[in-house]
Amino acid sequence: MSNNETLATKAPQEKAFLIGVDIQKERSLLSIEDSLEELSMLAETAGMEVVGELFQKLQSPHRVTYIGSGKVDEVIAMIEETEADVAIFDNELSARHLRELEERFDEKIGAGKVQILDRTALILNIFAAHASTREGKMQVELAQYQYLLPRLTRAWSHLGRQAGGGGGRAGGAGGVGLRGPGETQLEIDRREILSKIGQLKKDLDKVRAHRSRYRKTRKMNKIPVVALVGYTNAGKSTLLNHLSDANVYVADQLFATLDPTTRRIKTPSGTEVLISDTVGFIQKLPTQLIAAFRATLEEIAEADLLIHVIDSSHPNALAQHHSVLDTLADIEADQIPKITVLNKIDKLPLPVEKMKFSPEFYRPIFISAKRAIGIDNLLETIESALFEKYSTIEVEIPFAEGKLTSMFHTHGKVNNLEHTGNGVKITGQIPAHFLPFFQPYIIDQQAVEKDS
Repeated sequence: MSNNETLATKAPQEKAFLIGVDIQKERSLLSIEDSLEELSMLAETAGMEVVGELFQKLQSPHRVTYIGSGKVDEVIAMIEETEADVAIFDNELSARHLRELEERFDEKIGAGKVQILDRTALILNIFAAHASTREGKMQVELAQYQYLLPRLTRAWSHLGRQAGGGGGRAGGAGGVGLRGPGETQLEIDRREILSKIGQLKKDLDKVRAHRSRYRKTRKMNKIPVVALVGYTNAGKSTLLNHLSDANVYVADQLFATLDPTTRRIKTPSGTEVLISDTVGFIQKLPTQLIAAFRATLEEIAEADLLIHVIDSSHPNALAQHHSVLDTLADIEADQIPKITVLNKIDKLPLPVEKMKFSPEFYRPIFISAKRAIGIDNLLETIESALFEKYSTIEVEIPFAEGKLTSMFHTHGKVNNLEHTGNGVKITGQIPAHFLPFFQPYIIDQQAVEKDS
């Protein structure tokens, strides 16, 4: 089964109708209107034309059809009126929701006339279209199969119609015929997908191991690593191009680049630093993608410094900021020192000094990556953050926290080390931005206060 079969990417300019549901019990960073606007941008990035939208507020999703039965009929009527080819839900739908909705649509509109996608499937399609390296393609393929597996019944019936088979729905009346003694095509398909998931995980583990060895070499050479993070389309690739002449593809669309790019740059004092551009984040980022892109996201988790790039001109800049912070917490990278960069100041309606920004944007650096404004100031800030003075501390690290001992050896200077009954006692110097990691285990607080 090919990728095109698993999550079919439609031809450009298919007509899409968007359906949003504001679930009162679920936390959302964006209003339902803003979330649908973002979904519209995703659909356009996938090459579709948005012809209409509708949303509903619910306490919780409808058990059978996600939206209420009356709303399903309303959606179907509007799809017929707009002649839409694809119905896109702004929420992730379960296998049952997809199956029930498909049955209602087929009954009212005609079998196979309208494809139903949810936000996760749409993002996976975009990732599949944009991944260019072997690693990126493997990561997306794994995420696709992980998404497809619990929805296999619906997916197989959809493929059966695509292939022109008349077997009906898998698991229903007149289902797919048997393939072997007592084994349905659905079971064969499930086993095949599980096998492919297993192989892809093995291949990506090799990539992960290679990245890990590469990171160890970098640390041995004492080359600091800076990772660019931010919401999709915040301007990270444009910034990397200005900092390093990386020539990374840039476009005014969501997820224009997926594959990580690492380049060497020099700080104002001439010190070499590695800077990496990483995949952009988005609200409701599919969990399958976070899992599949683990090897890539580790580049963020292992960085010495994060540059959080924010589109200052976006009306939902603060919500996007929170979405990125949530994702960083998910990958355990929220404790890494950060520089907040407010990009695209050339698009602001007023000069920076006359704008009012949220105090949550702590001590931001204002830039326009496109017009190369503020780049020198950013480079000086990067150098200052990376090479701040060391603090002298004495800590007793429990044996269970061996990674902290490794961190001290890698990033600091060990003057004395001894093993105690409770752990490892270390006296030495550590960059100040690493102090939060060691705070619970500091013995001599005075040394820290005197040095900081």
